[in-house]
Amino acid sequence: MNGPVKAYIGAQIHDGQTLHTDQALVVNADRSLSVQSRHALSTDCPVETLNGGLITPGFVDLQVNGGGGVMFNDDQSVGTLRTMAEAHATAGTQALLPTLITDTPERTRAAIDAVEQAIAEKISGIVGIHLEGPHLSVARKGAHDPHLIRPMSDEDLRLMLSAAERLANVMVTLAPENATTAQIRSLADAGIVVSLGHTDADAATCHAAFDAGARCVTHLFNAMSQLGSREPGLVGATLVRDDIYAGLIADGVHVHPATMRIALSAKPQSERIFLVTDAMATAGSSIKSFLINGREVFRKNQRLTLADGTLAGADLEMPRALSVMIGSVGDDIARAVARATATPATLLREDNGLGHLRGTAQSAVYFKGGLSNPVDFKVIGTRKAG
Repeated sequence: MNGPVKAYIGAQIHDGQTLHTDQALVVNADRSLSVQSRHALSTDCPVETLNGGLITPGFVDLQVNGGGGVMFNDDQSVGTLRTMAEAHATAGTQALLPTLITDTPERTRAAIDAVEQAIAEKISGIVGIHLEGPHLSVARKGAHDPHLIRPMSDEDLRLMLSAAERLANVMVTLAPENATTAQIRSLADAGIVVSLGHTDADAATCHAAFDAGARCVTHLFNAMSQLGSREPGLVGATLVRDDIYAGLIADGVHVHPATMRIALSAKPQSERIFLVTDAMATAGSSIKSFLINGREVFRKNQRLTLADGTLAGADLEMPRALSVMIGSVGDDIARAVARATATPATLLREDNGLGHLRGTAQSAVYFKGGLSNPVDFKVIGTRKAG
């Protein structure tokens, strides 16, 4: 029997694509979720009446470097992945791609092994891996260690293709200066999400990479060639295309709200801009500093920086990103929530219903005061991702 065992009413409900009013979020006997008319509920279904607010699907974050006081680059282990996933789950993130930034080949292999083991052990929230580097541009390195940045070799390509055979979801951020179009095509053909980032390439080079199979851009505006009057750069190439997705760090630090607003207005398919946290060890933690590749990163005023002031990831969790998008950028609530749920899930090779309130979706998040007060929320748990 798979009938409803509980229903929540009295709040707006976003199912990942559409914002509903006067509906019910139903938890079924198999622990799946569905959105139904509140007037169609059976009389024997237990109902919890909420005092306004907003229910959303659990968030999907494709760029997570750390959390709970730990960094994936420091320790490529199942224990680290569990700590990261648990820290982000407390902020409503249901599924994430643990992200290894530029590091040695040995640590890259260890990271892939750890994610494979975590998925085998059904660690909740871990659904794949994001390798951000090392095939980037030194000119746009950001906080990445320039001594570890290098062109993609045949051995590197084989390692990533092997990862795609072992893991359901693999994302790779690269600069087209350090990878050939043939390599990009091989990665894309294997089901890997190829994302351009940390690049100083001109627009023509970026378009060639997109045509070869790259279909995403990593943290739009940050660590990339900018839009200019005579050279559009990666920013311009991204905004002019209707087939490219782009991650966005909406903390008000990495990108000015007005700049984000311009991007949404300029991009033909603005719904393909999705939210990432680019979160570091500070997420879900009170720590004031941490190390990355042996360099100390300092936390102050919702900014993370190296000693020289270079931004080093974000001190951000998804509820605040949504609040910035709606309150400061002026994004529509329906579209903003989709940017943290259904849109990033679209990029996953195996999404298993993530980012939606339907079928096998695993969790929902209830914001008691709506997204104007993103710190006041609770997670309505059902199944676990992983």
